[in-house]
Amino acid sequence: MPIMRAQGSGHIIQVSSIAGVFALPGLGLYHAAKFGLEGFTNSLAAEVKGFGIKVTLVEPAGYAHRTGPDRRPSTPSSYRSTTTSAPPWPARTANGAIPVLPALAVMRVVDADEPPLRIFFGPGPLPVIKNEYAARIAEWEAWDDVVPGGVRGMTVPCV
Repeated sequence: MPIMRAQGSGHIIQVSSIAGVFALPGLGLYHAAKFGLEGFTNSLAAEVKGFGIKVTLVEPAGYAHRTGPDRRPSTPSSYRSTTTSAPPWPARTANGAIPVLPALAVMRVVDADEPPLRIFFGPGPLPVIKNEYAARIAEWEAWDDVVPGGVRGMTVPCV
Protein backbone atom coordinates (compact mmCIF):
# COMPACT_ATOMS: atom_id res chain seq x y z
CA MET A 1 0.00 0.00 0.00
CA PRO A 2 2.77 2.55 0.80
CA ILE A 3 4.31 2.00 -2.65
CA MET A 4 0.97 2.44 -4.44
CA ARG A 5 0.19 5.57 -2.41
CA ALA A 6 3.62 7.03 -3.17
CA GLN A 7 3.27 6.42 -6.91
CA GLY A 8 -0.34 7.68 -6.92
CA SER A 9 -1.72 4.57 -8.60
CA GLY A 10 -2.28 0.86 -8.28
CA HIS A 11 -4.98 -1.76 -8.42
CA ILE A 12 -5.81 -4.28 -5.73
CA ILE A 13 -7.51 -7.45 -6.95
CA GLN A 14 -9.20 -9.55 -4.28
CA VAL A 15 -10.81 -12.92 -4.95
CA SER A 16 -14.00 -13.95 -3.19
CA SER A 17 -17.12 -15.75 -4.39
CA ILE A 18 -20.83 -15.17 -4.62
CA ALA A 19 -20.95 -16.74 -1.16
CA GLY A 20 -20.35 -13.22 0.12
CA VAL A 21 -23.71 -12.07 -1.20
CA PHE A 22 -26.03 -14.99 -0.42
CA ALA A 23 -25.92 -17.91 1.99
CA LEU A 24 -26.67 -21.62 2.03
CA PRO A 25 -27.22 -23.78 5.11
CA GLY A 26 -24.19 -25.49 6.58
CA LEU A 27 -21.60 -23.00 5.37
CA GLY A 28 -21.96 -20.29 7.98
CA LEU A 29 -18.27 -19.75 8.68
CA TYR A 30 -17.38 -19.70 4.98
CA HIS A 31 -20.17 -17.20 4.27
CA ALA A 32 -19.12 -15.05 7.23
CA ALA A 33 -15.61 -14.77 5.79
CA LYS A 34 -16.90 -13.91 2.32
CA PHE A 35 -19.46 -11.37 3.59
CA GLY A 36 -16.63 -9.81 5.61
CA LEU A 37 -14.46 -9.57 2.50
CA GLU A 38 -17.34 -7.82 0.70
CA GLY A 39 -17.56 -5.16 3.42
CA PHE A 40 -13.78 -4.80 3.67
CA THR A 41 -13.52 -4.33 -0.10
CA ASN A 42 -16.21 -1.62 -0.13
CA SER A 43 -14.48 0.25 2.66
CA LEU A 44 -10.98 -0.20 1.25
CA ALA A 45 -12.05 1.09 -2.19
CA ALA A 46 -13.41 4.28 -0.62
CA GLU A 47 -10.32 4.70 1.59
CA VAL A 48 -7.73 4.42 -1.21
CA LYS A 49 -9.61 6.12 -4.05
CA GLY A 50 -8.07 9.50 -3.22
CA PHE A 51 -4.61 7.98 -3.67
CA GLY A 52 -5.41 6.84 -7.22
CA ILE A 53 -5.65 3.20 -6.12
CA LYS A 54 -8.43 1.04 -7.52
CA VAL A 55 -9.92 -2.06 -5.92
CA THR A 56 -11.80 -4.92 -7.59
CA LEU A 57 -13.38 -7.97 -6.02
CA VAL A 58 -13.41 -10.92 -8.45
CA GLU A 59 -16.20 -13.38 -7.72
CA PRO A 60 -15.70 -16.55 -9.78
CA ALA A 61 -18.28 -19.25 -10.35
CA GLY A 62 -17.90 -22.54 -8.48
CA TYR A 63 -15.46 -25.08 -9.87
CA ALA A 64 -13.99 -28.48 -9.17
CA HIS A 65 -10.64 -28.62 -7.43
CA ARG A 66 -8.13 -31.18 -6.19
CA THR A 67 -9.15 -31.11 -2.53
CA GLY A 68 -12.69 -32.35 -3.07
CA PRO A 69 -16.15 -30.86 -3.35
CA ASP A 70 -16.77 -27.13 -3.06
CA ARG A 71 -19.16 -27.62 -0.14
CA ARG A 72 -18.13 -29.16 3.12
CA PRO A 73 -20.83 -28.59 5.75
CA SER A 74 -19.42 -27.27 9.01
CA THR A 75 -22.57 -27.83 11.05
CA PRO A 76 -23.13 -30.72 13.48
CA SER A 77 -24.82 -33.86 12.18
CA SER A 78 -28.13 -32.81 13.76
CA TYR A 79 -28.38 -30.21 10.99
CA ARG A 80 -27.51 -32.65 8.21
CA SER A 81 -31.01 -32.45 6.68
CA THR A 82 -30.60 -28.71 6.03
CA THR A 83 -27.19 -29.07 4.42
CA THR A 84 -28.07 -31.92 2.08
CA SER A 85 -31.18 -30.18 0.75
CA ALA A 86 -29.30 -27.05 -0.30
CA PRO A 87 -28.90 -26.50 -4.04
CA PRO A 88 -25.49 -27.32 -5.53
CA TRP A 89 -22.94 -24.67 -6.42
CA PRO A 90 -22.87 -23.47 -10.05
CA ALA A 91 -21.82 -25.92 -12.75
CA ARG A 92 -18.40 -27.52 -12.67
CA THR A 93 -16.24 -28.24 -15.68
CA ALA A 94 -17.47 -31.19 -17.70
CA ASN A 95 -14.31 -33.25 -17.29
CA GLY A 96 -13.51 -32.18 -13.72
CA ALA A 97 -10.54 -30.15 -14.94
CA ILE A 98 -9.25 -27.40 -12.70
CA PRO A 99 -10.03 -24.10 -14.40
CA VAL A 100 -7.70 -21.18 -13.81
CA LEU A 101 -8.73 -17.61 -13.20
CA PRO A 102 -8.83 -16.11 -16.71
CA ALA A 103 -5.68 -14.02 -16.82
CA LEU A 104 -6.83 -12.02 -19.84
CA ALA A 105 -10.06 -11.05 -18.08
CA VAL A 106 -8.13 -9.90 -15.01
CA MET A 107 -5.81 -7.83 -17.21
CA ARG A 108 -8.81 -6.26 -18.95
CA VAL A 109 -10.17 -5.23 -15.55
CA VAL A 110 -6.79 -3.92 -14.38
CA ASP A 111 -6.28 -1.93 -17.59
CA ALA A 112 -9.75 -0.34 -17.49
CA ASP A 113 -9.96 3.38 -16.77
CA GLU A 114 -13.00 2.77 -14.55
CA PRO A 115 -12.79 -0.85 -13.40
CA PRO A 116 -15.69 -2.42 -11.53
CA LEU A 117 -15.67 -2.74 -7.77
CA ARG A 118 -17.07 -6.26 -8.27
CA ILE A 119 -17.09 -8.60 -11.22
CA PHE A 120 -18.35 -12.16 -11.73
CA PHE A 121 -16.25 -14.67 -13.66
CA GLY A 122 -17.95 -17.67 -15.21
CA PRO A 123 -21.53 -18.81 -15.64
CA GLY A 124 -24.04 -18.93 -12.84
CA PRO A 125 -23.39 -16.08 -10.40
CA LEU A 126 -25.39 -13.29 -12.06
CA PRO A 127 -28.78 -15.07 -12.13
CA VAL A 128 -28.29 -16.28 -8.53
CA ILE A 129 -27.45 -12.77 -7.32
CA LYS A 130 -30.30 -11.17 -9.29
CA ASN A 131 -32.72 -13.50 -7.52
CA GLU A 132 -31.08 -12.83 -4.15
CA TYR A 133 -31.32 -9.04 -4.49
CA ALA A 134 -34.88 -9.18 -5.86
CA ALA A 135 -35.89 -11.21 -2.79
CA ARG A 136 -34.11 -8.76 -0.45
CA ILE A 137 -35.75 -5.72 -2.04
CA ALA A 138 -39.17 -7.40 -1.88
CA GLU A 139 -38.66 -8.18 1.80
CA TRP A 140 -37.44 -4.66 2.62
CA GLU A 141 -40.39 -3.14 0.78
CA ALA A 142 -42.85 -5.48 2.52
CA TRP A 143 -41.53 -4.39 5.93
CA ASP A 144 -40.85 -0.73 5.16
CA ASP A 145 -43.94 0.48 7.04
CA VAL A 146 -43.07 -1.23 10.35
CA VAL A 147 -41.75 2.08 11.65
CA PRO A 148 -44.18 4.88 10.66
CA GLY A 149 -42.27 7.47 8.66
CA GLY A 150 -39.29 5.12 8.33
CA VAL A 151 -36.31 5.00 10.63
CA ARG A 152 -35.12 8.45 9.59
CA GLY A 153 -37.88 10.04 11.66
CA MET A 154 -37.26 7.88 14.74
CA THR A 155 -35.96 9.16 18.01
CA VAL A 156 -34.06 6.47 19.86
CA PRO A 157 -33.67 6.99 23.60
CA CYS A 158 -30.19 6.55 25.04
CA VAL A 159 -29.86 3.84 27.66
